[in-house]
Amino acid sequence: MEDTGAMTATDPALTALAQGWCALSLLHGRIEAHIERALQAGHDLSVREYSLLDVLSRQHDGEGGHLQMKQVADAVVLSQSATTRLVTRLEDRGLLSRYLCPTDRRGIYTNVTETGLTLLEEARPTNEAALREALDEAAGNPELAPLVRAVETLRVPV
Repeated sequence: MEDTGAMTATDPALTALAQGWCALSLLHGRIEAHIERALQAGHDLSVREYSLLDVLSRQHDGEGGHLQMKQVADAVVLSQSATTRLVTRLEDRGLLSRYLCPTDRRGIYTNVTETGLTLLEEARPTNEAALREALDEAAGNPELAPLVRAVETLRVPV
């Protein structure tokens, strides 16, 4: 086998911490690429678009129920400017709508439209199936198997 010079997660030159980070990055990249292909093929959505629709669909009208753009950007792990561009793209497709905050005319809220909610619900099983497939595939890799187990058993407080 030819040495390409690329480090693997188990390369002895890497510290244990760096090995763990390398494996986590590899797992994330594989999962995201797998889900991206499935969402694009089945629903013409990117992972980021799906995530944005999902986050915004969870808003509610109660106290603190609507997210500011910074909160949305943090939730989808994008810069505010990239999030704004993504919102504009989805608004142009009729999946989101924006309106002024009724109590603070400087604030702008973003809501998922009925069309966006329908697309999200249609895409959700695709996202779940692709995630499961990607995790099952990664579980066969000894470097990634412990991380797969951690993802499968992780319980995040809501």
